[in-house]
Amino acid sequence: MKKKSTSQSAFFNTRVLLASVFCLAGVFIALLASGAFSNASAQANASQAQAQQFGQTTVIPALHSDLSRPLREQPLVWPPIETEHEANLNPKIPHQHEDGPDPVIQSSFWQRMINNPAIPGPVLQWAGIPYPGVGCNCAPPDTDGEVGKTHYVQMVNEGLQVFDKLTGTSVFGPVAISSIWSGFGGACQNSGNGDPIVVYDQLADRWIISQFATPTGASVPQDECIAISQTGDATGAWYRYDFHLTSNFLDYPKLGVWPDGFYMSANVFNTLGTAFLGPQPFVFDRVKMLVGDASATSQTRGIIGGSNEESFLPADLDGIVPPPVGDPNHFVAFPQGSPLIYKVWAYHADFTTPANSTFTLEASVPAASFTSLCPSTRNCVPQLGSSANLDAIADRMMFRNAYRHFADGHESLLDNYTVSANSVAGIRWIELRRTQPGNWSIFQQSSYQPDTTWRWMGSIGSDNQGNIALGFSASSSSINPQIRYAGRLATDPLNTLSGEQHLFDGTGSQTGTQNRWGDYSDITVDPVDDCTFYYTNEYYTTTTTFNWRTRIGYFRFAGCTAPQKGTAHFIVTACNGGAAISNASVSIDSRPYGATLSNGTYDAVLTPGSHSYSVSKTGVGTQTGNFIITDGQTTNVPVCLGGSPSPTPTATSTPTSTPTATATATATATATATFTPTPTPTATATATATPTATPTPTPTPTSGITLTASGSKVQGREVVNLSWSGATSTNVDIYRNGTKIATVPNNPNSYTDNTGAHGHGSFTYQVCNAGTQTCSNQATVTF
Repeated sequence: MKKKSTSQSAFFNTRVLLASVFCLAGVFIALLASGAFSNASAQANASQAQAQQFGQTTVIPALHSDLSRPLREQPLVWPPIETEHEANLNPKIPHQHEDGPDPVIQSSFWQRMINNPAIPGPVLQWAGIPYPGVGCNCAPPDTDGEVGKTHYVQMVNEGLQVFDKLTGTSVFGPVAISSIWSGFGGACQNSGNGDPIVVYDQLADRWIISQFATPTGASVPQDECIAISQTGDATGAWYRYDFHLTSNFLDYPKLGVWPDGFYMSANVFNTLGTAFLGPQPFVFDRVKMLVGDASATSQTRGIIGGSNEESFLPADLDGIVPPPVGDPNHFVAFPQGSPLIYKVWAYHADFTTPANSTFTLEASVPAASFTSLCPSTRNCVPQLGSSANLDAIADRMMFRNAYRHFADGHESLLDNYTVSANSVAGIRWIELRRTQPGNWSIFQQSSYQPDTTWRWMGSIGSDNQGNIALGFSASSSSINPQIRYAGRLATDPLNTLSGEQHLFDGTGSQTGTQNRWGDYSDITVDPVDDCTFYYTNEYYTTTTTFNWRTRIGYFRFAGCTAPQKGTAHFIVTACNGGAAISNASVSIDSRPYGATLSNGTYDAVLTPGSHSYSVSKTGVGTQTGNFIITDGQTTNVPVCLGGSPSPTPTATSTPTSTPTATATATATATATATFTPTPTPTATATATATPTATPTPTPTPTSGITLTASGSKVQGREVVNLSWSGATSTNVDIYRNGTKIATVPNNPNSYTDNTGAHGHGSFTYQVCNAGTQTCSNQATVTF
């Protein structure tokens, strides 16, 4: 949690009390000014919001939600700077760990390779937000950041800044995090306490920021304040939510992006902070929050296992390949037990039927033994020129639990924590893997400790080719704390990091502040090239107290290339009149992806090949269909909602450089269409935002093409696999119940129809040479 630097309560500090009066006046003015942008009056449901129990799941409605004005237009909050310094410890998590010899400390052979590292040096590094973190005289800064399409967003206690990700030039800020909450009211506006987190949702092209807050009448953080950018512009408007999650002390909340939800872990203590009650998982309704829906809820299964259960982190999605359909989020816990294991928990959220949500143990993975670092103290990491040792925070997994689904089908989870290795701090890093069908198992693990320098406060991730980078703090009695990173190529021998680089060397050490450092750092991967690593951490320029600085930098492995991908450009309009439809939810291949902007468009970056979609908006309608993605190209996907069923064109690919170009498409009807096509030639249409229905032919069976079909259910959804022989055209038309649903290449003579349907019913299929009535037999699948 945030560590205040004041030694007295603000209520007894005359200077702060006067400043508070002026701040309250400013807030009142801001509230008046923001009235046109906030629907607070319609959604101020704090007094009515009550948690409900559904089986073992607690559903928590938002206390309050609204849409802010653009951040660049918000009244900026600049609290007064205080001069008295006193840090407060966050509670330490107790362990029942039994020390043992570490069998996976990196060997001296790889230690010698540090002199000739395989990992590249920084491409660029620049200054991040410095102490006092805009308006919070506190330590540590809780440094984290995330990279998006064009920007890098950094957060600290309690500041936020937006940078150009290539040049490091400031685009906006630094400003207080509370600037985002100006005009919102309640704990989020007035009592934010820090532990900030920013993540980028690359499926939706949105930013998510959070910090915890102390509600009126409480003495510790119990609320989580979450804001989701309305667009991909971090300086624009934000959907804002306040969730009151517990009556206990909510500490160290960490977020992970998943298709169906924003998942969060927290360490829960009693309100005095003297007793660890256990770890608690939460999930927030991503689909609703992406469109600012006031009915969005959070779910939790409560505290897991009690005080003897180790804390965990939720999986955070990297890369363009999403998890398998219906896959739960995977929480990885700090090692526990004898013999040691990593518990992997599966959180399946059901926002329609909350009683069906589950949080279950899906794997117990053997862990190599180790010796705990600083088991009885937080202050053991030495530094040059200061007798005040630093906090190792070696009692938990370090942010993030990085998940990646690789193109070859295997999945990876990367985690790290700090251990004692050869009597100094080293970083134990692990990679868990699974290949379907199968469960998580250890793929590689190692304690990185190549010399006598202390290394801790790590963060780990991988690029799309499996190259791994680990960022961390480094210090000893002979050097000031430094920011470094190490890494390995995917082709390196397992369990080794093949080199180390310096991102930035501090020129001072920290005194006082009750030895706090961290509490976390952050490494993330560029979503555009999926190769470039961005890392941020803290350091000092002079030996002093309460004067930390932060640094941001990026690097990439020379051999890394971007994955094959294309863009689906959705254009969603009303069937009657053609008006753009905003906030329509878009699912692709049966997974929630994103939502349309105010102009009715949404872009999804996808792997090449055939994809299905479902676009819907409550009270307007739902449309489904299929499209094809080509590497390096943009496919326009026009969709209309409302009115009677209308065909939706499946557009052909157009160059990425001209995403707005009109594409020629063959009209296709939705899966729910039941009209009988008339026997007229298939028409081709130009894909526009307002497609009109074009009659499609009645397929005539011919002995030249033979079709077989088989059905199955995937996560309850009905899927039909088609295969055929005898077609002579380059492409073939696929018909379901007399309606053409796709035009696909004739080779490889197969197609999978993700119908999206549930329950009982029948589907009848035919395959025809494209644009003709030369068709196969009818094949019917009944569910």
